[in-house]
Amino acid sequence: MNIVYNSEHYSVLAYPEQGFELLDKTGRRSLFLHGVSAWCFSNTLESIPYEERTEEAIDSLLDGYCAASASPILIH
Repeated sequence: MNIVYNSEHYSVLAYPEQGFELLDKTGRRSLFLHGVSAWCFSNTLESIPYEERTEEAIDSLLDGYCAASASPILIH
């Protein structure tokens, strides 16, 4: 596991050969991307020009991914 991104609101974890886990810290939800979804996510991140890779821009992108598909994080 590698931490790809970490901010006050989001973390992105990469699992080699498996995919990415997006963690929404504020919304207490997570989303695992694998296969084509992981590939598209990676390409979307890489397509952001270096000078535009601000915390706000990346958090906004992650919010878009998590908004409809993320599952609540449950603690037992």
